[in-house]
Amino acid sequence: MEHRLLGRTGLRISPLCLGAMNFGDPTPEADSIRIIHAALDAGINIVDTADMYGRGESERVVGRALAAGRRGRVVLATKAHFPMSEDPNDRGNSRRHLLRAVEASLQRLGTDWIDLYQIHRPDLDVPQDETLRALDDLVTSGKVRYVGCSTFPAWMVMEAIAISDRHGWARYVTEQPPYHLLDRRIENELVPFAHRHGLGLLTWSPLAMGMLAGRYDRTGAPPEGSRVARLRGVYEERVTDHALDAARRIAQVAEAHDLDPARLALTWVKNRPGVTAAIIGPRTLAHLELALSIIDAQLPNDIEEQLDAIVPPGTAASDFLNNAGWRSAPRPPANSDPR
Repeated sequence: MEHRLLGRTGLRISPLCLGAMNFGDPTPEADSIRIIHAALDAGINIVDTADMYGRGESERVVGRALAAGRRGRVVLATKAHFPMSEDPNDRGNSRRHLLRAVEASLQRLGTDWIDLYQIHRPDLDVPQDETLRALDDLVTSGKVRYVGCSTFPAWMVMEAIAISDRHGWARYVTEQPPYHLLDRRIENELVPFAHRHGLGLLTWSPLAMGMLAGRYDRTGAPPEGSRVARLRGVYEERVTDHALDAARRIAQVAEAHDLDPARLALTWVKNRPGVTAAIIGPRTLAHLELALSIIDAQLPNDIEEQLDAIVPPGTAASDFLNNAGWRSAPRPPANSDPR
């Protein structure tokens, strides 16, 4: 298996990262552990979770799965930012919250250190120097090896790196943005920025919540058990007629090349310039097996132009960059042409 350098670090990781959002809820613990072990046995060596996944349950499940000698071979990543209780200070990117959050994550994960500790979302109420100084202290203490961020705009990553460089603090080595064939906006600024400054990109939702796997019927009804069906809200807003029509056209391209649509979408993301690893979030062992089948795959040379005609480079047919107000894109009318 190919291994790629994680940003400017000396760590080498697999081109697929095992995302743990489903582990513990809805996937039962025993099934989750089987999925984690199968992924590690197949060569995946990076696992990404967050404290807010299942209010800590995902971290606990991952910790149990990595016990009995598996921890040392895994690049373990987790995140903090979102509320963990009703306490108004048990959230955000303040020094107080992060120092408490990392201790709680270490306990749930059953480990003495976190390889990659990431700020899950920007916090406009907290100056970045407060956050970055707290992260540097965590690195200095040995509780954290490297730091990163998730779903930050390129300008904010640049600001953070400039602050860290000015003070000699640990700098972000990764950013974790959404990226797939229905939302390609990181190609405009973040990907060139990552190339220029040695930033690793761990991209999430490569199947666009199943839209690129053909899991939605023509009514747009969410599949039973899917995240959209369970959580609604922001997830449901991404599934529009515009996005589904684009996904169907992408599926037609896949079929014309005798490819499974999900495998096409996963392979496309994994092989994109600038991408260090695509994060997969299997809910079942079958989902994992599908992802593992493309780990060394390449796409036909003539397919790129056809995909670009459906969702051109740097554009979006579905708004996944909608977790922060300044990154929201206007949603097209339901009857508009996805081109």
